[in-house]
Amino acid sequence: MRGALRSTNLRFNLNKELQRKAWDYLQEMDKKEFKSYSHAVAVSVVDYFERYYRNKEDPYFETREREQEFIGRIVKAVEDSLNKNLPVFLAGWVTGMTQNGAGLSPSEKSERRSESQVNREQSDSLKAEEISESEIDWDFLGE
Repeated sequence: MRGALRSTNLRFNLNKELQRKAWDYLQEMDKKEFKSYSHAVAVSVVDYFERYYRNKEDPYFETREREQEFIGRIVKAVEDSLNKNLPVFLAGWVTGMTQNGAGLSPSEKSERRSESQVNREQSDSLKAEEISESEIDWDFLGE
């Protein structure tokens, strides 16, 4: 075990922003997650260099990583919206289907068609009564 251990000293110059920030992080770290300075430093060094070498090999890695995260948030938002609004949509669709005659017997459908035809004929007769141009109040257009 003795050959497996390596010892080093770290020195932080608190007058330098980066080193002061590193020192502050070490002082404020979560002691339950990071058991010691050695553990925190090891995790940080490994994370930093893994990302560094990955970016060196693939300069667009971080961009794709952010895009994937963004796409994931969009998909989640769409799923949440569907879960929230789909029941209302389906209820409206089912209501529309029953109003349009889906699930009705043939005699009920023909009855509805004849009512619809009467309504259409009444609407067509109203269209036939043209309004002359002299009956329109054009003052609403202004000058």
